Amino acid sequence: MKRNVSLFAFIVLSFIGLISFTGEGENSQPTGLTVDFLANADRVFLNGYQVNTPLYQAVGRRENFQFAEIERKKPFFGWIVNSGRNNTFQTAYRILVASTPENIAADKGDCWDTEKVNSEQSVNILYNGSDLKPNTVYFWKVKTWDNHGVESSFSQIRQFKTAPELKDYATSRYPVQKQDVYPALVKQIDKSAWFIDFGKAAFGQLRISLFGNSETDTVTIHFGENMKDGRVSRSPGGTIRYSKYKLALKPGWNTYKIALTPDKRNTGPQAVLMPAYIGEVTPFRYCELEGYSGTLDKNQLVQEIAFYPFNESQSYFTSSDTVLNHVWDLCKYSIKATSFLGMYVDGDRERIPYEADAVINQLSHYGVDREYSIGRYTYEYLLHKPTWPTEWIMQSVLMAWNDYLYTGNKESLQQFYTDLKAKALLPLADESGLISTRTGKVTPAVLESIHFNGNLRDIVDWPQSGILGLGKKEPGETDGFVFQDVNTVVNAYHYKALTALQQIAKVLGQTSDEQMFVQKAAKVKQSFNEKLLDKNKGIYVDGIGTDHSSLHANMFPLAFGLVPEKNVDKVNSFVQSRGMACSVYGSQFLLDAIYNGNNSEYGLGLLASTAERSWYNMIRVGSTISLEAWDNKYKPNQDWNHAWGAAPANLIPRKLMGIEPLEPGFRRMIIKPQPASLKHAEIVCPTIRGNVLMSFVNEPGKSFSMKVEMPANTTADVYLPWYPKSKVTMDGQVVKGKQAGKYWVIEGIGSGKHEFGVMVN
Repeated sequence: MKRNVSLFAFIVLSFIGLISFTGEGENSQPTGLTVDFLANADRVFLNGYQVNTPLYQAVGRRENFQFAEIERKKPFFGWIVNSGRNNTFQTAYRILVASTPENIAADKGDCWDTEKVNSEQSVNILYNGSDLKPNTVYFWKVKTWDNHGVESSFSQIRQFKTAPELKDYATSRYPVQKQDVYPALVKQIDKSAWFIDFGKAAFGQLRISLFGNSETDTVTIHFGENMKDGRVSRSPGGTIRYSKYKLALKPGWNTYKIALTPDKRNTGPQAVLMPAYIGEVTPFRYCELEGYSGTLDKNQLVQEIAFYPFNESQSYFTSSDTVLNHVWDLCKYSIKATSFLGMYVDGDRERIPYEADAVINQLSHYGVDREYSIGRYTYEYLLHKPTWPTEWIMQSVLMAWNDYLYTGNKESLQQFYTDLKAKALLPLADESGLISTRTGKVTPAVLESIHFNGNLRDIVDWPQSGILGLGKKEPGETDGFVFQDVNTVVNAYHYKALTALQQIAKVLGQTSDEQMFVQKAAKVKQSFNEKLLDKNKGIYVDGIGTDHSSLHANMFPLAFGLVPEKNVDKVNSFVQSRGMACSVYGSQFLLDAIYNGNNSEYGLGLLASTAERSWYNMIRVGSTISLEAWDNKYKPNQDWNHAWGAAPANLIPRKLMGIEPLEPGFRRMIIKPQPASLKHAEIVCPTIRGNVLMSFVNEPGKSFSMKVEMPANTTADVYLPWYPKSKVTMDGQVVKGKQAGKYWVIEGIGSGKHEFGVMVN
């Protein structure tokens, strides 16, 4: 096969058997080995750049190497089970951990040899060997047995280094990485001015090689995210970045690194700072040189970009809708580009973690890479450094549950269970179970329990009218929400947090807490629908004491499962009547609500919209990273590098293509595409157990065909469109599906490759 075959062709060929994603033959090794979620714990970097020095050799060298350090006394291990057969699950494994390369090569696990363990478990296997030493490199590998009687060979040998101090619990991370990007365009403007376009904005630095004629030669370098009239925009507005620097040249050829001046706002006491080995960065796509009369080509300029290690090949999406494809590309790249600090922050303006950014960033990262450490680290950071909005406090519980669903690892839930319970804000409840921050119940004890020193305020959406450059007559992003003491959006979040805590308590064996959360959630749901649902209109008002109904007061209850069945159609209709009357942050929950309500055509219309309030508009205005707002006029101080604007990176795999975990760690999943009028689409979706591949061809109302490949050690419940007088086929055979609303359901599908079809008779 030619090396330049497209990924689309690669996927198609895989389905007809010319390429196997699951291994080469019966004796396939385990792959994707992880230690504490880190798939590349043995990578070594030098000032952010990856080098070829082996980890065990790098530890003793003088260079300024960086590498991941495992901080736990007992790390956990995982791998991908591979097989060329359908319906494969692991039946046993053997892990070896050794102190030297010689021992591991000789199959001697002098630190830990599990011997053959009869178990399906292939993720989250806790180390149980001799005590690990601090500041030491270890070597490990694994082999598996499966239900077909196949014993694999050992995996490739992987390494990991322990931290100088080991702890009972910690979340390990990678160092921030750097990569060189060369210009897509170098254009001479006049005799001494040049315009450079690197193709995409990124957080980084500039390295440049120039020729100086004398000691007095000086050039001016302009950096920017925005372009105007073929030049770097000097006044882009908002917090869109522009800066300029003077550079004195030395005679002859020299290479220069532009030392960037720190911004006071995003390097303050609350901000997360760049690692010293990376140095200060700025987001830029364009450069301009003034005062340089020499020649300039693409090899003389390098954009040194910084990001958390990111595997581009772990995800892929394309469809028959070109706008949707561009939106996917924008949002996937945004997750990579905004990871430059090694944790999720609010873009470049403040560089501070916020729960609302993090919950969208977390789900979106899951959608584009098999990466879980940065999401866990950020949510745990926010547990003890929360921000001021009431709803965002409760989002910590949602992030904790997302972490468990996608990883199957409950140790973070165990470690922070007390903190998570406090985040539900139960002390703010009245006798009906509904909570309020405006009735005198926010005591110092409550604030201490959630680790917050400040004033809690309800937010609903952001920005609100009259702030951040918006006049008092400008509506902001709350759809005219009328704030009351008992707020509908706040209590929708409270209900969602309680239901998540009910599940968390069950996982942890906290039986009395589980029952308590079940009762409180039921009480909140009852009171919510008695006091906040307008019985005449069949939709929700913004709070007790107002008859105003906003998009937000209805989309959050719909997204979080609060709407009685008899009211779903009316709430759905109202939600659709309001359009995109929310911010890019709110759009996450709006689309969740729409797809949860099976309104796929409306959902597709919003995802692929070209209106002003759309993801495509972010591309149209000139950004290559998702924006903080739909447009400058909706948030005059916005920046052009906010991952909370990248919700389609998770909405496309989770909702449109319908791939979500049903059991923690993707042991069992749901595959429920909602294609609407989309003619065809293909996706590679990462999971902790390996990639899920899916493609469909759709003729709405007539036929639907779908091909799926699932990794070993997984099963799926598959949902297909239901048509009257239709038949369902699986792997060429007619099967009897179970009807559930507008879907045929086939449960318990095993791993491997399968083809499904629905056709009207």
